[in-house]
Amino acid sequence: MSERSNVQVIQAAYAAFQRGDIQSILDSLTEDVQWIAPPIEPVAGTYRGRAEVANFFQKVNEISDFVSFDPREYVAQGDRVIALGSYRASVRSTGKEYQCDWAMAFTVRDGRVAEFQEFTDTAAIAAALPAAASAGA
Repeated sequence: MSERSNVQVIQAAYAAFQRGDIQSILDSLTEDVQWIAPPIEPVAGTYRGRAEVANFFQKVNEISDFVSFDPREYVAQGDRVIALGSYRASVRSTGKEYQCDWAMAFTVRDGRVAEFQEFTDTAAIAAALPAAASAGA
């Protein structure tokens, strides 16, 4: 696939996230996807396969309520797409808000996301989490 097509795959996944359509995101993943979440408990870790990624999104939904999610820039080279943006969310259990810039790295294979890794301000998120949850960040 072309770099432009790979970017469109990622843009479609972000549009699905903004609509709350997690199933469309899961459908855009390879069966053997590797999804690496930032080191923030309870979402930290590597998720393998669509079912585990579904579990990741369930955890995110239980923890945070997103106020904004703004991908702003895409850089593509070959099968890699790097997206740069920001989000603002509140932690459901504490009501505290956090705002972070992020970089998300994707590998696209045959029109589907095969690998994902997020880089973000883990300290800002941990500060908004309950003390027990943020101890591992």
